[in-house]
Amino acid sequence: MRIVVTGGHGFVGSALTSELLRRGRFRGEAVDSIVLLDKVAPPGAFDGVPLIHTIRGELVDTLPAAFAEPVDAVAHLAAAVSAECERDFDLGMRANLASTLAVLDAARTQRAQGGPLATVVFSSSVAVYGSDPAVPLPPVVSETTLPTPQSSYGTQKLACEQVLADFTRKGFVDGRVVRLMTVAVRPGKPNAAASAFVSGIIREPLAGVEAPCPVGRDVQLAIASPRRTVAGILRIAEVERGDGPGQLSGRLPVNLPALTVTVGEMVDALRAVAGDAVADRVIHSPDPAIEAIVRSWPARFDNARARALGLEPDLDVADVIRHYLDDHGITTPRTQ
Repeated sequence: MRIVVTGGHGFVGSALTSELLRRGRFRGEAVDSIVLLDKVAPPGAFDGVPLIHTIRGELVDTLPAAFAEPVDAVAHLAAAVSAECERDFDLGMRANLASTLAVLDAARTQRAQGGPLATVVFSSSVAVYGSDPAVPLPPVVSETTLPTPQSSYGTQKLACEQVLADFTRKGFVDGRVVRLMTVAVRPGKPNAAASAFVSGIIREPLAGVEAPCPVGRDVQLAIASPRRTVAGILRIAEVERGDGPGQLSGRLPVNLPALTVTVGEMVDALRAVAGDAVADRVIHSPDPAIEAIVRSWPARFDNARARALGLEPDLDVADVIRHYLDDHGITTPRTQ
């Protein structure tokens, strides 16, 4: 089983790769090779792991080498994120739409030349949704809700979903779409996503650093921990297609299970888990542009489709924070 992960050295890509290595199997078969495609790779990342091969460069340029041998599955995670796509339209079109088309064309060519039908799992986003004046969002969103994105990023993700569905209909690939919630808590430095503050208001205070919060306490978010996110991607990648119980039916995307919280509830949970001194490092710093983007995203989801596939949301925000502390060996006065 040979698996390609685009954006393989990013946070989700690295977590997914680590989980694949831990399991050692995919769809009941031994994982023989994992190819990570990324522009950069941190020094030492997966060095010495026999199954791992990294190809560095722009995604489109690395695909010929990745598909030089048969590819059984692709986890397509590489993307430009929301805020940078708003600032640089051409970047978003190139990094999100054009790169996805290149991945699909490579998989289609492999199949046309007698190679395996590649499973392509595409990481989409809840940013495909938005409240349009003619079609306002319902209070609770499901996969059957009409997507009307209100950002370039969301529009690009939606376009990729539709092209992938058509490639699947034509038999070129076995395409599966996973719509990710805001993943929290991410380690490392903040990125250019409009949602970057969601991890920042937990991560930075725990590291002794003040964290600006660009939105109000009342803003609602749909979040998922890294653990639940990786489990969801792999479940959708591996699940059998069909109309029976526990099978993936049709070509509809799957919204990963969402834990709905307000920003205020996140800060309050941080206070309960780590104490006042930590929580007081969250500083309200309004940014109307960021708040407008974030408020356009839905926060309440019908998780029935994911639940039918065995996926559940995180228990609560405190549980998400404790997972972060455990995963990264962080202690606070209240956890020592």
